[in-house]
Amino acid sequence: MSQFIKGRGAQKKVHSRFLKHEHQVLDEYLNFCEIEGELADKNKTKYIDVHPKTFVNKVDSPDVGIEYSANPYQGCEHGCVYCYARNSHEYWGYGAGVDFERFILVKKNAPELLQKKLRSRNWKGDTIIFSGNTDCYQPIERKLEITRACLKMMYKWKNPTGIITKNSLILRDLDILKDLAHLDLVRVSISINTLSEETRRLLEPRTSSIKNRLKAVEILSANGIPVNVMLAPIIPSLNCHEIIPLIKKVANLGALSVAYIIVRLNGQVATIFEDWAHKSIPGKADRILNQIKQCHDGKLNDSTWGRRMKGSGVIARQISDTIALARAKYLKGKRMPKLDNSHYLKCKDPQLKLF
Repeated sequence: MSQFIKGRGAQKKVHSRFLKHEHQVLDEYLNFCEIEGELADKNKTKYIDVHPKTFVNKVDSPDVGIEYSANPYQGCEHGCVYCYARNSHEYWGYGAGVDFERFILVKKNAPELLQKKLRSRNWKGDTIIFSGNTDCYQPIERKLEITRACLKMMYKWKNPTGIITKNSLILRDLDILKDLAHLDLVRVSISINTLSEETRRLLEPRTSSIKNRLKAVEILSANGIPVNVMLAPIIPSLNCHEIIPLIKKVANLGALSVAYIIVRLNGQVATIFEDWAHKSIPGKADRILNQIKQCHDGKLNDSTWGRRMKGSGVIARQISDTIALARAKYLKGKRMPKLDNSHYLKCKDPQLKLF
């Protein structure tokens, strides 16, 4: 535990599989580097401007339920140790471990690129999900407001909008969300996988507290914004016992639906998660890892379409049955509304307003 990196999910640096060489600063050098009398901060987050040519991405995965995603940031300071998106950081030349949390790529031209997409001749007003890869409301958003600018653009063009986040910072944009909701143009998914702050701090060290996320569910719902709660991921022997009380809680706060994913440790995430488990929860690590394998045909990850998210085997069926029971008891008769893209079509072609 003496080597535990405070405030981070991943507890090790993982070399990118796409790079032959890597840069590494020796600890012996850092020990001589002092800033105002203190040792140089090896754990400081760095924000790097990038200038992509496109912003809206087509999602080809058939079992994700998303057609298009948009990510104002790559990498995520939230530091969720289980995050599947860690592997995508390797395509940018960084590692999936602590690099994913320390090096955040910022797309300041995202609003302009978004408008270009919304104005394009072939765009038909399909729903765009913000945070298909990394959280659009991670800490730096409070300062940069890139996501807020994008939401303004979505409302300007009346395009259907989806948001997935685990940060209560979303409440800052309540004004825009209410405008979107008035036209059936928005739905929000708040990710909550535990009611325990102790578990949250271990799994997701720089996310909003559970209390604040529950508050976000309540306030958004009270303002007519449809809220789905993502129980993601469910980790056997760690948070699976919380399914029923969690669904009861969010249903009472106004959530219209819940969805879930069983943890799957794809690519480098398996190495990162195993290392984290043995350092963070050594007494439970082997049991948790073995039960994750039982959900994925003896492996830590199953990439089979249609099965990879929900798992297979006895434990996966128990989780599925528990979810179904809680939905039937606490969410009966509730459902997320369908988004309306007719406003976009009229906005894009004013002639349609005549009909």
